[in-house]
Amino acid sequence: MKNIHLIFLLLLLGCSANLGAQDRTVLPIPAPKPPVYTELDIRNTTPPQRFEVKAPEGAPNVVVILIDDMGFGVSDAFGGPVSMPTLDKLANEGLRYTRFHTTSLCAPTRVALLTGYNHHSNNMGSITETTTSYPGDNAIRPQTITPLAEVLRQNGYNTAQFGKCHETPSWEISPAGPQDRWPIRSGFEKFYGFLGAETNEYAPLIYDGVTQVEVPNDPDYHFTTDMTNKAISWIKAQKSLAPAKPFFLYYAPGATHAPHQVPKEWIDKYYGKFDQGWDKLREETLERQKKLGIVPENTQLAHKPAAISNWDSLSGEEKKLFARQMETYAGFAEHTDQEIGRLIDAMDKMGILDNTVVIYIAGDNGNSAEGLMKGMSSEMMYFNQVPESVPQMMEHYDDWGSPSTYPHFAAGWAVAMDAPFTWTKQIASDFGGTRSGMVIYYPKEIAAKGEIRDQFSHVIDIAPTIYEITGIPAPAMVNGIEQDPIEGTSLAYTFNDPQAPEQHHVQYFEIYGNRAVYDDGWFARTVHRPPWLYQPPHTLQDDRWELYNTREDFSLSKDLAASYPDRVTEMEKLFMEEAAKYHVLPIDDRTLERRNPALVGRPTVMAGRTTMTLTEGMKGMGPDIFISLGNTSYTITADIEVPEKGNGVLVCQGGRFGGISFYLREGKPAFTYNYLGKEMFEISSPETLTPGKHILLYTFAYDGGGPGKGGTSTLTVDGKQVGQTHFPKTQQGIFSMDDGADVGTDEGTRVTDYGISPTFNGQINGLRIDIQKQPQQQPKP
Repeated sequence: MKNIHLIFLLLLLGCSANLGAQDRTVLPIPAPKPPVYTELDIRNTTPPQRFEVKAPEGAPNVVVILIDDMGFGVSDAFGGPVSMPTLDKLANEGLRYTRFHTTSLCAPTRVALLTGYNHHSNNMGSITETTTSYPGDNAIRPQTITPLAEVLRQNGYNTAQFGKCHETPSWEISPAGPQDRWPIRSGFEKFYGFLGAETNEYAPLIYDGVTQVEVPNDPDYHFTTDMTNKAISWIKAQKSLAPAKPFFLYYAPGATHAPHQVPKEWIDKYYGKFDQGWDKLREETLERQKKLGIVPENTQLAHKPAAISNWDSLSGEEKKLFARQMETYAGFAEHTDQEIGRLIDAMDKMGILDNTVVIYIAGDNGNSAEGLMKGMSSEMMYFNQVPESVPQMMEHYDDWGSPSTYPHFAAGWAVAMDAPFTWTKQIASDFGGTRSGMVIYYPKEIAAKGEIRDQFSHVIDIAPTIYEITGIPAPAMVNGIEQDPIEGTSLAYTFNDPQAPEQHHVQYFEIYGNRAVYDDGWFARTVHRPPWLYQPPHTLQDDRWELYNTREDFSLSKDLAASYPDRVTEMEKLFMEEAAKYHVLPIDDRTLERRNPALVGRPTVMAGRTTMTLTEGMKGMGPDIFISLGNTSYTITADIEVPEKGNGVLVCQGGRFGGISFYLREGKPAFTYNYLGKEMFEISSPETLTPGKHILLYTFAYDGGGPGKGGTSTLTVDGKQVGQTHFPKTQQGIFSMDDGADVGTDEGTRVTDYGISPTFNGQINGLRIDIQKQPQQQPKP
């Protein structure tokens, strides 16, 4: 009997050994054909070896950490004013890379990082919310490019992503999908985080896999802490179940992207430390960078943009407010690094850090100047082109960075945090937008400790580096589809040779018309549009090209175009060649127009439809999923059953910093328009609904005459008008980046104070929204 049990167990489990050499260039790795047996009795046979794909012997764990919106001059590890001890410790035990570059914008950098291909090759020429129908910018990853995580997964790795995912097209973030470009369909077996550009750190819209989950109702909740806890738990479980199996962990917090939100004790650590202002801070940072050897001794501070005020010219009130903005950002950054430290410490205590490569990238682009010249207490002001005065912002001085704010800092700080360079995020043609501090820690293979590497490198080099150190090749064929040749260059050649000649020779840059090209030390560029302008100041044809020798001029402080006109011409030609090769052309420098999906050919779920029928359970619907109610007339019809004193939301969109809600409060129907979190417009019925069935109708008649105008609100109950008023204005842009539309509740932050739970305590039998049909607009370049 024991023998029978043993044979049966062997048959089920087989042998865990690999079956000979496996061709890893073709995925999935095909299983061998099963043997044919002629023997009747299993007792007289030998079971075949079990087919299993394993990672190469000794392959390391891989941890990639990507901070959001952090410039080259932020962390003390790279000469900045912000204490980031985890980054500094890893740098002192590994390597600092001082000439590492991104694309200058969130989603493009992320797709390049996660594939090893340029962002236009990935069809991510901008963020998903501004993509178009053109090749190079439609947000649909080609089948000829397979993500790094999927390659590692099919080669025996466990894979997980925690934090921000800005690679999923915004119109695909719904149960209707498709979900091909969600993290768990892009190679990650585990995903816990948010989809999109940013999130409220205190009330994020979180997905676990493809399921939206509500975060705990905890006054101490912060998303960075939450995602770190989840990441640590995943690693512990993975190593408990499969200790010999390597993992790939991608850790990408929403920090330090706006909103800059962090507990007050972290902000207070920096109280008074930025009173000297952004001009003096740039000088101080450059001096520290020189002392650390981050920049050459002859590095000059590149000029500050003319639009940025001199600190000494500001009023006392402006200085006080702006200093608080920077204190908040600094606390946010240090808090993030502290959470990363918990992750690293957990791996160290588990004894797995020695065979783990950690790639810590301090910024997916430079710091953001999207806070404009004075910053803002709510970033939704930027997306709706509504300026906020300093006195208005000073009302939030004491609670800046708390749940009651959604803040961003003044552009002067972005320039200072990108020292020693001139420009910021979005400016792909300046190292202030593209250069990020990077640290690689890999004690198993890197003998040097605390050394600097200054070879030119780019975010597309990360995937090839990981392929080389894991012994896994970039695939040539996946699912029968031939793959494009990898476009990045492995950095492994730099690990133990600081003088190794750089191998990444040519690299183009382009975002929103800001464009440049690098060629073995030479850098030609044109700054087409500063990030604080909503429209370019001139045409693409009128751009002036500049020329820099980056081997002698680290900060791009001396334009050599007049001295080398022929070289400029050659570099312009090289850019056009690279741009054609990688689908950069035609260049799209439109800004406001690109927010209109119909104008640029970007899909939306509701495209062309004027009616949306809703049902309970629908929630978290973003702007490209929910029917657009901006700058138009509409009606909301609700067929409901209510108990005595019905309460709760029928349908809402947005949250605390702007939104609308149709709801019942103590049995009385009401509608609230929350204008940017600053003003509340409301209409309600004076009469309480009787228990039973009712038909509620809310009508908004838009005044017209342009975006952001007001309109007449009318409330009807069972065919009887019970209220009418005029709302003086509406938001011309989005309500929120992450507080979506909900039916039967109001998750995330709340549009208004409902008094009690926002969950509707009755029954919704039918809910429909009808909008006034808008003139058709054809996509055009």
